[in-house]
Parts: sequence; C-alpha cells; structure tokens
Amino acid sequence: MTTLAPDEQTRTVLEESAVADLRKGFDGEVVLPADPTYDAARHVWNGMVDKRPAVVVRPRGAADVAAAIRFARAHELEIAVRCGGHGTSGQSTTDGGIVLDLGLMRGVRVDPSNRRAWVQGGCLLADVDRETQAHGLATTGGVISHTGVGGLTLGGGYGYLGRKLGLACDNVLSAEVVTADGEILTASPDEHPDLYWGIRGGGGNFGVVTAFEFRVHPFGPDILSVDLAYSIDDGPAAIRAVLSIAEDAPDEVVASAAVVTARPMPMIPDAFHGRPLVWASYTYAGDVDEGKRLLPRLKAVGEPILEFADVMPYVALQRGGDDTQRHGQRQYAKSHFIRATPDAFVDAFLARAGADPAVAATGSLGQLGGAISRVGPDETAFSGRDALFDLVIASTWEDPALDADRLAAGRAYGESIRPLSTGRSYVNAIDSDAADIVRAAFGSDNYDRLASVKARYDPDNVFHLNQNVPPSPG
Repeated sequence: MTTLAPDEQTRTVLEESAVADLRKGFDGEVVLPADPTYDAARHVWNGMVDKRPAVVVRPRGAADVAAAIRFARAHELEIAVRCGGHGTSGQSTTDGGIVLDLGLMRGVRVDPSNRRAWVQGGCLLADVDRETQAHGLATTGGVISHTGVGGLTLGGGYGYLGRKLGLACDNVLSAEVVTADGEILTASPDEHPDLYWGIRGGGGNFGVVTAFEFRVHPFGPDILSVDLAYSIDDGPAAIRAVLSIAEDAPDEVVASAAVVTARPMPMIPDAFHGRPLVWASYTYAGDVDEGKRLLPRLKAVGEPILEFADVMPYVALQRGGDDTQRHGQRQYAKSHFIRATPDAFVDAFLARAGADPAVAATGSLGQLGGAISRVGPDETAFSGRDALFDLVIASTWEDPALDADRLAAGRAYGESIRPLSTGRSYVNAIDSDAADIVRAAFGSDNYDRLASVKARYDPDNVFHLNQNVPPSPG
C-alpha cells in the first residue's frame, strides 16, 4: 500500500470532502479517476485527444449545471463542456479540470401544432431527428447522427436541409443558458437579446446551453441522395458538373464533391483501391422526380466507377456516415469558405497539395447559399453567409505512428486552398484557438461584438475551451 506524504493526504481529503459537498446538491452523476467508469467518461470522439480531468460530472438539468459551475469556480477548476464531444480540437475535455458532460440531458419534446421542438443540451442529432420525424417535421442538423446538437448549433450548423431551412442556429427561437456565475437565463429576442445573438454562431463562449427551442418544418420522411464516383482523370469534369448544378440549384439541392483515397471495399474495383477517386453528389429535399432531373448533368461527365441514386428515409441518410466517423479514431479537420471557383481552385482541390494518396487528407466541398444567405450578416454571430461552399479538409486514421504524416499532409492541403478562400472558415471545423485564426473565422465586426457580449456574461473568460473570444476590456 502506498503511503501519501502529509501534504498529499491533506489535499486528497479536501478533494474528497469537496466532492461530497457537490454530491449533496447534485442530482446527476459524479465520476472520479478511481471510478471504474472514468476511462469511458473521459474519452472524446477524436482518438488523438487523451486528457485526464479531475472530475467528470453528468448533470440532469440546469440546476445541476449551475451547481457544477459554482463548484468548479470555487475550486479553481478549468471547465470543459461536452455535448457529443465531436470537436477535433478536443476542447470538450481538460487535464485536471472538470468536464460537464451533458449526456444525460437528451430529452426532446415536439409541439407539432405550433411547429416547435424543445431540445435538451445533451441531445445528439439522432435524438432530434427521431422525435421530429415522428410528426413529419425536421430542423437543420449536421450529417453524422451522433454529433451533439449543442456544439453544432452554437457554431452555426448546416447539413442536408441547410439551404432549404437555414442554419441550425437560424432556427433557434430561444435557449436556456447557465452563465459563468451560475445564473440560469433565457436568451431570446425579448430576453437578453445580446446573448441570443451571440449563441447563434458564436460558439460556447457565453455559458452552458441546457435547452434549445427550435423552429421545425414539414419535411420527410424521404430524401433523394445521389452519389457518383469517378476516376481522378475525370475529376475536373466531375467537379465542374457539380459546380454547374450548384450555380442554378433550387434551395432543395445541396450539391457536393469530394476527393478521397479509395478504401478496399467490395463495391470498388480492385484497380482503384488506394488511388484517388472523385465523388460528385447531391441531395434533393423535395419532389423526388424533380430531383432526378439533375442526374443526367452529372452522368454527362463520363462512365462513373460507381453510381448510387436512392430515395431513402432522411434519418437513414443522417446515419450514413456514422461508422466511418465513429468515436475513437484519430481526426484532423480544417475548413475554408469559398466564394469563387476558378480553374485554380478546381486544380488545388483535386491536387490535395500533391500528397501521397496513402496519407493525403480528404477534401469535401459542400454547397451553402440558399436560405443561409438570406439571413442578414449581422442578424446572428455566424460569419460566412456570402460563401457559396465550405471546403472541409479532413483526415481519419487509426495508427498513432501516422500522426505526423497525416497532420502535415492535411495542413499542407489547407495552405494550398487558403489563398483561394474568403479567408474565413466554419467555426466548428477550425483546428486552433489562436486569436488571429478565431478573429478571421468570425470576421472583425462580429468578433468585436462577441467580445462585448462576452464581457457582460463571462468577464473572467471561464468558458475558454472553445473557439475563444476573450472579453473586451473595460
């Protein structure tokens, strides 16, 4: 048995006593390093992130969240907030601090008559899709069903319905927010409107959002999904076909393209395994027959290696990438908003900075615009409404020995795209909390306004594990 030094014994007793006090007024779960569930509780989606918090708390409601914040501040513990834990930067956990894991708060209530949904802050996209689709309703979510609704929405949030229904944050009617002093507030157009502005695209800078009220819309149950795979030689023509569809697309369309390294799979001919492929794709969130009329424009490129054109349940499409983006893999991501797509952009997109296909990052080009662009640039904190596309550079791998090569390839690819971008990026997909990168992502005007809101609701920058905007001075 190990004997602790006197100062270590005192510190341990104080910690145990403090945690005992926390438990008295806490209805949720408290997980400490000695508990058998600790390793599972501390892990996040990105397998590269391996941190050890002093305590993980799993609140059941806003009162628990407020108690946990007060506890953390009294004991000078850094606070990390976790919904789905999907951020590549790993900012939903901390070394030696406290993790507020909202995973027990996954209730959804739908009012179909008034087209409203009340969503707790720990919900995943799958929770919301399941409950809203039961009423033939939906609101914009991402493209991986185990993504946390909170993190996605606070950073903007787009997916297959974004051009038709607006961003996830555009559909937030109100939110319950627990601030840095443990106060429980409502943020809406009528109550704390500055906070309401800030949480719609400004990230988790202002507090813990424990519930959202979303506007929901008639939609579903089916959606058309079209994916054609082409050889890299046909890549330029395939990309231009996608761009052509996007140019005059109705709001129901989300056109996309990707350049990837083909994995060994039965449906891909052996000759293409390990080689670059180009996917030319779109979804159509409307009349299926109308959507199918676009397909010949993609097939005019040439003979595709693979072709999928399926009408499927929206909830199935939302789950389509869940396994490839499963928890525990090593992840890198970088985003660039794109306003123009000249030949130089197409070339850089396909080249992937000249990296070996074995380590090269994937480039995924997703269409924006539509309803997203019809919200005024100063109506929410989300920046980038003038972008036509978001190009996300991403890499996923298993072997830690590949870390250096994968990260270097991803960063080189990003640098090759940056001069062709707007200079801004999707806040949920930036890989740094450096002040200049965050300012560029939000834009200077929004950044300064966010800093002012931050000064009111979190003047001590308690919530800094995010795309951080420090409070403005004075």
